[in-house]
Amino acid sequence: MKSKLLLFILAMVPAAFLPLAATSQIAPDRPARAEQTEPTYKWEAFIGYGYTSLNQVNQSRYGLQGINMSLTRDWGRYFGLTADGAGYSTPISAGNPGSPTVDTVLFGPVLHFTMFKNFDGFVRGLLGGEHTGGENQTPNISFAGGGGGGVDWKLSSRVSLRASGDDIAASFSPIDNSKALAYSPHMTRNPRAAFGLVYRF
Repeated sequence: MKSKLLLFILAMVPAAFLPLAATSQIAPDRPARAEQTEPTYKWEAFIGYGYTSLNQVNQSRYGLQGINMSLTRDWGRYFGLTADGAGYSTPISAGNPGSPTVDTVLFGPVLHFTMFKNFDGFVRGLLGGEHTGGENQTPNISFAGGGGGGVDWKLSSRVSLRASGDDIAASFSPIDNSKALAYSPHMTRNPRAAFGLVYRF
């Protein structure tokens, strides 16, 4: 009888401590995802080489090259507002009539997204104005707008290489045409491209 009682007590002692042992176990911390540990910045500045076609100038065979700059204010990782300015004055090759230049100032929303590894993408819509100089175009400054996007290759959390493209529409008419065509909705579309550096801060 005593031996049975002793065996019963010995069996109950480990059973009494099993719930305590189970509650004391703590799951190991999960490693933080890379996107959670990567710092986020409120601003990004871009500067680089720019190219635009010259469809609003009659008999234009070649586009212009110049400089493209932008400043973007980001709210979180995915949404921002951008201000974009560009000036193009150097022809890709001889053949354009006159000495045309194109300047643009555009604003609009931008949406960022992660592609894979060190590559991020973005799409944007832009509205503003475009000026064509060195040619008889009217109006002097036209309302302009369009959309586009690009890819950023991250060199570090702050610095990236960017390649982008847009299709910008505007409305110009040659003054040499009849006055009825002046200020007419003669829409032209100029594809443009840019390549340069992004700095986030």
